[in-house]
Amino acid sequence: MFVRWDNLSLEGDEEARLPGYAETARVRRFDAPEALDVRFYEVRAKSALNRVPNRSRMPFRWTINPYRGCTHACTYCFARPTHTYLDLDAGRDFEREIVVKVNAPELVRAELARPAWDGEHVALGTNTDPYQWVESRYRLLPPIWEAMRDAANPASVLTKSPLILRDLPLLRQIAERTSFQANLSVPTLDERAWRATEPHTPHPRKRLEAVGELNRAGIPTGVLIAPLMPGINDSPAQVERILELATEAGATDIGGVALHLRGEVRGIFFDWLRDQRPDLVERYEELYRRGAYAPVQERRRLGALVGRGRTATRALSMRGRDLGPAERRRDPAPSRRSEPPVQASLF
Repeated sequence: MFVRWDNLSLEGDEEARLPGYAETARVRRFDAPEALDVRFYEVRAKSALNRVPNRSRMPFRWTINPYRGCTHACTYCFARPTHTYLDLDAGRDFEREIVVKVNAPELVRAELARPAWDGEHVALGTNTDPYQWVESRYRLLPPIWEAMRDAANPASVLTKSPLILRDLPLLRQIAERTSFQANLSVPTLDERAWRATEPHTPHPRKRLEAVGELNRAGIPTGVLIAPLMPGINDSPAQVERILELATEAGATDIGGVALHLRGEVRGIFFDWLRDQRPDLVERYEELYRRGAYAPVQERRRLGALVGRGRTATRALSMRGRDLGPAERRRDPAPSRRSEPPVQASLF
């Protein structure tokens, strides 16, 4: 495995012990604006393939997460509570104390080669974003994709970053051998809502541009409008514009997920509401008074906002099937392979 150390500095001889890891983690910092006040804990993981519990509503059984914690700092992120297993908090620590599994690529290759492995679909980006900023330095994804390609293993990825385009040649090689799909999360195009709820993510329009580029390259790529948050990004005009641009980008699927507030995320999100949107606190207290999920009626309302876009992309796909071979080669948005499941359950 090759790791780039450009603009990398080590402050003293900083080390830390993290629960669940046998070795002491080396703590590194990057001299870059995007990584100010962020510590990166280099660890050697015991395994890379994680089995999803059967009780989960996710449409896949295996995942890979090269990183724990995420500098995107999305207020609503459902993965925040996973940091508590490391004796770190789900708030600021989740955003500023990032675990890097430096041996993830070699583990992936070894585990895919095991005789007992039967080539099941593997999803990336189901916990924290594999293309968060630090991936531009550690470059763990290229050798992981190489292992997937060499094993012809079905895979998919969910991300908020156009950094995925860096790996386009490898993704095309995977797609030529097996089923592969990408999904980009675009909750809103509204500048205020974007900056307030996901402050360190790439611009949402750049994500939609990446959707178009991936589809033009023959990589089936969809859009996930998630999470939909009442009063924040659920106005019909906001959603309609995302649907229009996603369809223009050739999105193979458009899905949506209603906000859910599980565990520590609930307190973090309500703290954010009280600070940024006090006008919505009472509404959210009512919507989520019975638990982590909004009432069924509210989820149906949010689902209806996205439904028209899903119909539009299905029509686009059918149009592609009606084209002749020559025309289909010029219109790479429809996939000629069976598509893997999308990365998140719908409403």
